[in-house]
Amino acid sequence: MTKHKAQYTVGSLFAGIGGICLGFQKAGFETVWANDFDKKAGVTYKTNFKHSFIEGDIHKVDPEQLEKVDIITSGFPCQAFSIAGYRKGFRDERGDLFFETIRFIDVIKPKAFLLENVKNLTTHDNGNTFKVIKDYILNSGYSFIPKVLNSKDYGNVPQNRERIYVVGFRGEDSFNSLGELSGSVCSNNFKFPDAIPSTRSWVDILDSDVDEKKYSYSKYRDINPSMFNMLSKFMVNEGSVYQWRRMYVRENKSNVCPTLTANMGTGGHNVPLIRYSNDIRKLTPRECARLQGFPDSFILPGNVATSQLYKQIGNSVTVPVIERIAERIKIALNAKYAPETAKTKTEFATARY
Repeated sequence: MTKHKAQYTVGSLFAGIGGICLGFQKAGFETVWANDFDKKAGVTYKTNFKHSFIEGDIHKVDPEQLEKVDIITSGFPCQAFSIAGYRKGFRDERGDLFFETIRFIDVIKPKAFLLENVKNLTTHDNGNTFKVIKDYILNSGYSFIPKVLNSKDYGNVPQNRERIYVVGFRGEDSFNSLGELSGSVCSNNFKFPDAIPSTRSWVDILDSDVDEKKYSYSKYRDINPSMFNMLSKFMVNEGSVYQWRRMYVRENKSNVCPTLTANMGTGGHNVPLIRYSNDIRKLTPRECARLQGFPDSFILPGNVATSQLYKQIGNSVTVPVIERIAERIKIALNAKYAPETAKTKTEFATARY
């Protein structure tokens, strides 16, 4: 039997570059294995984590062959449900990946799970998509506890990023979030973290020394003067982050950056831009990683193209939000599986956040 240092172990589906894994790691969990289809994201993941990484199509991965874990996490692809996508939902080939998550849960039977997706998952198809997801979770024997959290309010990062998080615990499918039910020990002891005051502005994540050849837009003065003039006309405030939406520029005046997306850095769409002195530049991948709460010790590999790094970071999660949720999951698990050391609901106030 494999020995683990941490009390609880994690298996990560659709792991990307490991934002969820890092959040759980910071909360004291141990990731045992992870899976993702994107080979370039896999390069970044394997550069930062040393546990087993299964690269490839999840449809072809047999959960029976994987080590049992206490928690399964799944940030299944969100484009099928996003406003930024075509919102085809389960009709999109990416939408069926939720059912792959259920397949792993049904086989491995973890003590708990965490799902993460775009906020619009809750309203897609007039709420029917979310109802299907809830029904499958309950039928698998797990409770269903959802909440929408904004990174700027729950992660102390200067990014406006709303995501739906769903937590569930095995054997507690009768749990009703409107009230406590006997036998639902974990669910009764679980509480999503409270909002915390923001202490950081987007200015705090900026680098003082940036490669102008890579990130400055001054080159477009000659290459595409009409575009540069358009940007210069609308980008007049050095205290704001701007979002370039192909045909127009939108200013964000709230001291936070607009939601980072997977297609930023490609074709100019959704690129976060800032003005400084007489020039315009886009945020660097490292700056974007900070907006997602990744520490500077997290390696952005030099052999991965900048455009891919933007995509990977935009596809990822806000690490401090995951860490805070993971800490609350641990409290709930301890109430059932480690009662001698468990924190009770009255001790939530003493949690680190």
